[in-house]
Amino acid sequence: MTKETIQQIKQRLQHELTEEELARYREDARKGVQQALRTYDRRIAKEREAYAAFERKCAFDDAYGKFVAGVDEAGRGPLAGPVVTAAVVLDATAREALVQVDDSKALSKEARTRLAELIKEHALDYTIDFSTREQIDDLNIYRATSDSMMRAIEQLQTTPDHVLTDAMPLQQMNVPTTPIVKGDAQSLAIAAASILAKTARDAYMDELDERYPMYGFAQHAGYGTAQHLEAIREHGIIDEHRRTFEPIRSMMK
Repeated sequence: MTKETIQQIKQRLQHELTEEELARYREDARKGVQQALRTYDRRIAKEREAYAAFERKCAFDDAYGKFVAGVDEAGRGPLAGPVVTAAVVLDATAREALVQVDDSKALSKEARTRLAELIKEHALDYTIDFSTREQIDDLNIYRATSDSMMRAIEQLQTTPDHVLTDAMPLQQMNVPTTPIVKGDAQSLAIAAASILAKTARDAYMDELDERYPMYGFAQHAGYGTAQHLEAIREHGIIDEHRRTFEPIRSMMK
């Protein structure tokens, strides 16, 4: 029997193998094979860890009922643009497609974009709500965010058994609501909502970048970076800048 080349073994190791198959490769003394095995072991361990975390998030949600709505926001801290919230009710029979769903901050922009499409495809129900710059300045950021979350929940076609928010307490809801500290790390539904909110807000800021390329919104998403502050000093304040946020408020005096 012809001995497999290192390249052939690397290709085989792109898939999960049985312990018997692995044992044969572990006896291969070639350095390239052993390096490939170490890479394989790290990848499999990472995948199993991710799946275990996925199962924990599912179990967390299931403890609150069959139809659990996860709610999260994106954009409370920036100096410009809206705050965006999302509410997601996941289909328990279709969650296996969402193993890689995690806190949006832990994912690359490309991963968030890909997962957002999967969430929209496999969710039982979801909504996305925008609270404008004007609403933020009129109400304050906390109230604008909580109002946006309540609107997102009310717009769901599926009435949830329970609503889980990422640390935001909501008042006057018709269904039980629980704020979960670091909820996007504990609940799959909240993590899914965090991805939808983040990708929707990023898309808005990318469009704003096309209208006002001198501000660099596609790079900093409206946060108070040195680049953004310098652009404000050079080009002035636009309608999307939050008047009640510093240093915008002081710059307007």
